[in-house]
Amino acid sequence: MLLAPEFIHYLSRQLIRKLHPAWLECGNLEGTAAQVAKVIEDDLRTEDDLNEDVRDILEQYEETMRRDGVSYMEMFKKIKRKLILERKIVMASGRDSGDKMRLSRDKILDLSHKVIVELRRSRDVRIRRDPNEVRLEIVKQITEVLQLEDRAESAARGKIRTLKREVLEGTDEWDVLHRRYYAEELKRYGIDLAK
Repeated sequence: MLLAPEFIHYLSRQLIRKLHPAWLECGNLEGTAAQVAKVIEDDLRTEDDLNEDVRDILEQYEETMRRDGVSYMEMFKKIKRKLILERKIVMASGRDSGDKMRLSRDKILDLSHKVIVELRRSRDVRIRRDPNEVRLEIVKQITEVLQLEDRAESAARGKIRTLKREVLEGTDEWDVLHRRYYAEELKRYGIDLAK
């Protein structure tokens, strides 16, 4: 998944805290944040499932692709684009579409629509303003948190690059260093995933 579950839960809690009470009233802040987190997780899991389906399709044609010299990555991208159109999925990855953040602008807009639908269904929530205004505020709040997360991610990668010895991405050492530096940078930006 593009966003870690802990980060999704943090994002959801922050979102509800920023919206309550000016934009909406919540009888149960934690419960509402959990509902929002579930909407986001379920939506992001859809693209993970799509990627798995693409891998399954390519596995069937592995021998033919190898024999014909067809690039696995090129075929993966082509099949994924085709399935995205067929299933009417909004791409989650911002970096694939040229956005700097992990989630594309389109995905953030799509999530805002799904979150507002969930909030309108909830018995614990009363929307105090026009739902579209609330939805636009959701877009703004998600974008702000993701921009901070992107800075933390970039800073963590930068710290690893500046080490005296080269640490290759994908190795266990890189993963350990990245987790540590990423957590440090998140805290530096005031993001505590436990809160």
